[in-house]
Amino acid sequence: MYVVCKDHVELAIDMFVDEFEDAPDVVDLEHTKFIDWDPPVKCQECEHEARFLIV
Repeated sequence: MYVVCKDHVELAIDMFVDEFEDAPDVVDLEHTKFIDWDPPVKCQECEHEARFLIV
């Protein structure tokens, strides 16, 4: 699972495919809310706002 900004979506997808050898689901965090989990606020690759969840 990767939480990234718009600039790092392609990188996160590539890392997911390399690790799991399968296509990920891309979830837009701006339009999705979770009951029991608060996603990180910042991208795991930089300091920008986290926008996408790659799972």
